Amino acid sequence: MRGHYRIFLGMAAGVGKTYRMLQEGRQAQQEGVDVVIGYLEPHERPDTIAMAEGLELVPPMVVEAGGVRVNEMDVDAVIARAPELALIDELAHTNAPGMRHDKRYQDIDDVLAAGISVISTVNVQHLESLNDTVLELTRVRVRETFPDSILDEADEVVLVDMTPEALRQRIQAGKVYRQDRIDAALSNFFRAENLNALREVALREVAEDVAARGDTGVADPLTRQAISERVLALATPDPASQRVVRRAWRSANRLGAELDVLWVRKPGQELNDQEAASLAALRRLIVILGGHYLEFQSSRLVDTVKQVAAERGTTYVMLGTPDERRRTEILRGSLVSALVRELHGIDIRVVANRADRQEAS
Repeated sequence: MRGHYRIFLGMAAGVGKTYRMLQEGRQAQQEGVDVVIGYLEPHERPDTIAMAEGLELVPPMVVEAGGVRVNEMDVDAVIARAPELALIDELAHTNAPGMRHDKRYQDIDDVLAAGISVISTVNVQHLESLNDTVLELTRVRVRETFPDSILDEADEVVLVDMTPEALRQRIQAGKVYRQDRIDAALSNFFRAENLNALREVALREVAEDVAARGDTGVADPLTRQAISERVLALATPDPASQRVVRRAWRSANRLGAELDVLWVRKPGQELNDQEAASLAALRRLIVILGGHYLEFQSSRLVDTVKQVAAERGTTYVMLGTPDERRRTEILRGSLVSALVRELHGIDIRVVANRADRQEAS
C-alpha cells in the first residue's frame, strides 16, 4: 500500500515550512507513530535545529559534486529503516550527479511506493508552470523546479502562510539568513512587493487545489479533464516558446483541459545547434507538464493548425507575441486574422511578453 503524502507549501523561504513539518513529526511521534527524518536542511536556523531534537535522523549520503562534498538523502537507507512516517525537506531539490534520481521528488516517490508516508516542503516559486510568472514578478529565474502534477498527486497540500511584513521582520531579526545576507535578501527577492505577489500566487494555488479535490479531498485527474475543452499551443524551436507552453498549461489546468503543443516545421527545415537544444528543452518541459507534443511538416501553417484543431477537438489556441521583425506584419492581422478567419468557434489567445511592457514603460 502506498504511503500518505502531505506537502507544506509556502510563498518563500523562512515562512516556517520545515519547522511545521518537524512539529507534525514530533506530534506523530508522541502519538506512537514511528517517525524518522529522511532529510533535513535546517539552514543553520536555531529554532529548526531545536525542533528536530528527539527525532531520529537517517544519516545522509556524502557525495562529491564539482569538487565539493555535499549531503544527499540516502533513499535506500530510508526504505530499509521502514518507518511509518518520513520527514523529507525540499522536494524540488536537484540531486548531485550519479544519484538514483535527478530530483528529490523522484526519491520521495520511491519512499511512498515502499509504503512509507511522507511529509515534505516546497515553495510556490518552484512550480514548473509558474517559472515565467515568478520571473516577471521577482526578476529572478528559479532554476530548481518540479512538475505541477506532484501537488495534484499528493494526498494533502497545506499552505504555511505568513504576511510579507512578518517574514521581512523575521529576516531582519536574523531568523532566516546570516547577518551578512540580510540586507541583500531584503532589497532583492524579499522586497515587500515580491512577497505580496508570491503570497497571492500561493493562496491561489492552494485554492485551486482545494477546488479540484472537491468533497473527496483527492485531486482526481478525471475532474480536471473536461471533454469539451482542449488547448493547443503553437510553438517553435525558440526559448520564448517555453513561456507560451507554461501559460497554455496554466489555462488548460484551470479549464480542466488537455494540452497539445504543435510545431509546424517547414519542408526541408534544418535546425542549428541552438535551435535543436531549444527544441529538446521544450519537449522536456511538455513531458514535465503532462502535455502532448505534435510535430507536422508543412509550408501552410494556418491550414495545418486548422487540421490539427479539428482532429484534436481544440477549443483554445494560444501563440506567442512576434519578435520586432514581424510585429508590424502581425499587427496588420496576417497570422492572427487568418487563424480567427479559419478556426470557427475556437478562441485565439496571444501570450503577451510582460518584460516588453515593462521595458516600454
